[in-house]
This record gives sequence, structure tokens and C-alpha cells, in this order.
Amino acid sequence: MTELDHRVAGVDHVAFPTFDPAATVRFYRDVLGFPVVHSICAAGWGPEDHPDFIHFFFDIGNEDRIAFFYYFGTEPSVGGAAGAKGDVYARFAEDVPDFFVRSRHLAIHVDSEADLLEYRRRLDASDWPVEMQIQHETIESIYTHDPNGYMFEITRAMRPVTPQEDLDANITIDALLDVVAEPEPTFGKLLARKAELIVERAADWELARTGREAGR
Repeated sequence: MTELDHRVAGVDHVAFPTFDPAATVRFYRDVLGFPVVHSICAAGWGPEDHPDFIHFFFDIGNEDRIAFFYYFGTEPSVGGAAGAKGDVYARFAEDVPDFFVRSRHLAIHVDSEADLLEYRRRLDASDWPVEMQIQHETIESIYTHDPNGYMFEITRAMRPVTPQEDLDANITIDALLDVVAEPEPTFGKLLARKAELIVERAADWELARTGREAGR
């Protein structure tokens, strides 16, 4: 597979609908301290039955933004009638596992443990206290749900990710694609296929390493 050149410069914005713009502004601007940086008031956009709306943006650092749509006259039942779990947009049936529902979330990163704990302090003093604080692999994260029911994460790196881990990630994804292309994929089959790929590619890695050393 030919490697494509990487031209993007990060997230411009992610956008979600909201049925409660007042609580949304309280959470992101007044509790977390993310300033409002842009808004669009749109009347008469789209097809004839498209409602008027406001689209508003919060600065989440690094020139990235989180944005929300509030559609005038649209009731919460539009997003919430199909199931008992989830947020205002994606509803799931009662028997859908919580881990599946919570996997749909936004994560924002900070530079230090002190920054992470400061956001924990702000959230714990609000109507949306931290629900979990977890160290997992290379990061530590705090989690809560915003006023719209979206799972929201703030995370900090506990150590740098190494080039070897990037290589491991690519092998893992290649193994995953092979396994899910066959019937009844399992975690065990993923690990077995990953081991096969490591063996298959080891000779090429050694040639590349010795070539680099010879060129020094």
C-alpha cells in the first residue's frame, strides 16, 4: 500500500446538536472556561422545512473548536424516542451494553497532571461532576457527561508514545483487517494474526535497520 502524504493540520471543529443551549453554554463556557469564539445565526437555510438555527463554537485550544447546533422549534423526541440510552442524537435500546454506548465520546487533551486535576476541580464543583478517573496504558483521563448526554473526556499523557508503539499500532490494524474479513473474528485470532505478520515482516525490518546503520 502506497503511503499518502499527510496534509491536514488538526481538527477545525466537531459539531453536535443540542436541545439545551443554556446548559451547554454553562458547561463549556462557565464551568470549563472554553470561550465562545464564533456563532452563525441561520434563517431560511436548507430546504423549505429546515428550521432556523444557531450554530455556536467554543475554543478548545490549539485553534480547535467544539460546536453545537440549536434548531428552533425542534423537540427532544426527535433524537430521543428510539431508545433508552445515549445522548440527544444517538439513542440505544436498553439492552445495549453501557460500554458500547459510552465508546462514542469526545476527548480533549491537556499538558500536565496539574491541568487535569484543575479541570476535575471545576467539574466536581458543578452540576456535572467527574464520573471516572482512570489511568490506562499511556494516558490518564477524567470522564463525565455533558448536558446533552455526550460522554466527555479530558486526558493527559503519562509518557510519550514511542515509534515502536506506532509500528505496533499499524501491525495491529493490518491484523484486525485480516481477521474481520473472515467469519467469526475473535481477539485470539487477532493476536495470532499479529504474531504471523511480525514474523513475515521481521526480515524487511532488519534490512531497513542495517541499511540505516550503513548509511551513517
